[in-house]
Amino acid sequence: MRRILGIALAVLLLSGVIAVALAGGKDEPATATKTVKGVIGSEKSAYFRDPDVVKALADKGYTVKTETSGSWAMNQLALKEFDFAFPSSSEPAPEIEAAAGVKGAQTTKPFFSPLVVIARSNAAKVLVDNGLATTNGRNSGTLLMGPYLKAASEDRKWQQLSGSSAFAELTGTVFVKTTDPTTSNSGALFLAAASNVANDKTVVSDDAGIDRTAPLMQKLIRVQGALEPSTDDPFRAFMSGSGEPLILAYESQVASLLQQKQAPGDMVVLYPDTTVNSPHTFVPISENAKKLGSLLADDPKLRELAVRHGFRPQNGVPEFTAATASHAAYLNPELTGIRQVSAPTVKILTALAARAKS
Repeated sequence: MRRILGIALAVLLLSGVIAVALAGGKDEPATATKTVKGVIGSEKSAYFRDPDVVKALADKGYTVKTETSGSWAMNQLALKEFDFAFPSSSEPAPEIEAAAGVKGAQTTKPFFSPLVVIARSNAAKVLVDNGLATTNGRNSGTLLMGPYLKAASEDRKWQQLSGSSAFAELTGTVFVKTTDPTTSNSGALFLAAASNVANDKTVVSDDAGIDRTAPLMQKLIRVQGALEPSTDDPFRAFMSGSGEPLILAYESQVASLLQQKQAPGDMVVLYPDTTVNSPHTFVPISENAKKLGSLLADDPKLRELAVRHGFRPQNGVPEFTAATASHAAYLNPELTGIRQVSAPTVKILTALAARAKS
């Protein structure tokens, strides 16, 4: 009996050793060790809510909580309550740094997205027929900023454009529905591009340039009536079938929609032939968030997920082109034929936006 008990005990001990060895050979799931809170542009909300993004960040030791704000209004927030700010372009970053007391912080630009104008197919056809746009097939093309701004300066109405009488929904003044340029990045950068064209293809850099271009910028804004604080609501309205026939959006919103296999309807994507790119800029405020920006920029999994949400990783044209190849009819992966210009300084662009709304 003693011998039998001894053998049984030895078997149990050996089983335990094997179990421990097997358990030790497995990769334990990573757990988040830092919880950080950030203020972001609304166009990145879906990215940070994505369960795959949440898991990828947790695997690297982060739990990220976010609130949204217009990029140009972030410097007015109580930034000490946040670990980072993530505006939709680099222009607001210095003001955010100064307001947060972290001037000279090591900012990162993980990804970017050009501006686009999405149009109903009927509206796009009329624009093309009247020399305000060109198309490459049925669903993509270019908004010709010079002719468009000339039409805006003349308060041109849809009814004055050849062929518009066939489409009863095209009424009133021709305009692109933007966001509020005093608080929202997309609205501000559209003014930056438009003012460049109006200023003889030169960046507005002084009061004289503001005075020269302000009357036209005012026409672009005043005709819209109430302005939205972010691109999210106008985009949703457009996709639901309501809203204006021409809407300013980010390419990322379109690319994300297409990759999620949501029906784009009769959407035509027009890239303005003069544009200011929008590098989403990560501003660390607390020590806890200092490495997060680099992680978003460099981690292969997070880059892949950024592309899935329509963003272009820095130096990531091949990644974006490969991921969106099946939707090339709507997109311009190489940004062919697009003139990319610099934005005015924050001081000049802020003054121009204020004048445009006055």
